[in-house]
Amino acid sequence: MTTLNPASPAQPSTAAKSEATIGPSLAEKGNLYTIAQRQFEKGAKAMNLDPSIALILAQPKNELIVNFPVRMDDGSLRLFKGYRVQHNNILGPFKGGLRYHEEANLDEMKALAVWMTWKSALHDIPYGGAKGGIKFNPRSVTKGELERITRRFTHSLGSNIGPEWDIPAPDVGTGPQQMVWIMDTYMNVVGNQDRNAVRRVVTGKSISSGGSYGRETATGRGVVHCITEWAREKRFNLDGCTFTVQGFGNVGSHTARILSKMGATLVGVGDYRGYIANPAGLNAHKLADHVAQTGSVADYKYGKAIPREEFFGLECDIFIPAALELEVNTPEAKALKCKLVVEGANGPTYPDAEEILEERGIDLIPDILANSGGVVVSYYEWLQNKRSERWDLEEVESRLEHTMKRTYGIVRDYAAERHISLRTASYAIALERIQRVYLERGIFP
Repeated sequence: MTTLNPASPAQPSTAAKSEATIGPSLAEKGNLYTIAQRQFEKGAKAMNLDPSIALILAQPKNELIVNFPVRMDDGSLRLFKGYRVQHNNILGPFKGGLRYHEEANLDEMKALAVWMTWKSALHDIPYGGAKGGIKFNPRSVTKGELERITRRFTHSLGSNIGPEWDIPAPDVGTGPQQMVWIMDTYMNVVGNQDRNAVRRVVTGKSISSGGSYGRETATGRGVVHCITEWAREKRFNLDGCTFTVQGFGNVGSHTARILSKMGATLVGVGDYRGYIANPAGLNAHKLADHVAQTGSVADYKYGKAIPREEFFGLECDIFIPAALELEVNTPEAKALKCKLVVEGANGPTYPDAEEILEERGIDLIPDILANSGGVVVSYYEWLQNKRSERWDLEEVESRLEHTMKRTYGIVRDYAAERHISLRTASYAIALERIQRVYLERGIFP
């Protein structure tokens, strides 16, 4: 007899229960889309965006919500809620990650999709912006259940994704394995003659299943390229400097490991379960191994446990928020003792907090520039799949470095000429490129 249990998404199946999180919940942080719109309006004003184009960009083209059942290991059914928001595709196919998180919601997906549009346009990549995900805690299910959830979600999305239409990628709670499951599911619902032609329906895949060398480290490496350009401009020596990282997942851990190889010292780190510090330095490589084994930086024996508030007050040269959005509010902005904030996460800083940082003379490299290395190398992966090519690691990393440093230079010069922030300059450049295409193509009919 089949058991229907629609209320069970809040309950773990046969895996570990969800851990208590440190810091405010997403609901307590406020509406992310409203904050994204404030940033957009500031950038639009800086470049004098045409009102009709601003009207079009103010809302996503498509907002999809799917509710789909999945059979769990104990034979019961759980109903899951999934999202896919497609913001804009005037420059090319929709592009953006898939997030598995218990607090996922529509407005969050809208904001993240908007930011993807700006990232693609900022780098002059022929992509648009999208974002999606499923509202659940991926740590609360078994691997078999996670596979069925991913495949069933892919089937529910159907033709709303596609290699020339909308191309998902990893995000919080997902990685290469989920992308391979999505690819395989999609390949099995298209015609046999087209199966191998649609590998590029997702990026961020494993190497063996068509992924690109350098994709896993791309976002963290892009963050570091922005830091090195800032350091070169400021005549600041990264060898011997100190830094802190909030969030030690893909972005935070790779950023920390790369900076450590350059001589920088990690003195504080935190995630959803706790914060630790060591003024003598934390070994980023050993800490990453600890996180891989335990799921968190908490209980790392070479670091002292500290409260969240103390973490933001640690003295350092560079602070890298690489966790979830809206983690840096006015109290955190007032507490920070650093020279530079580099947004490894999407939307980690409230606008009011950003104003405080500016008043205090703390530089900020915005998310749509700093953490865009992932979409750059996703584009390279898509091209390799499209051309049936395999680029070696050196080529991928060389191309990424060139793109990140070129874009950083364009943004820096634009900001200096107009006396505006790097964030506003990044938005203005992206919007100028999008506006140019709209004015050329017009609106059909």
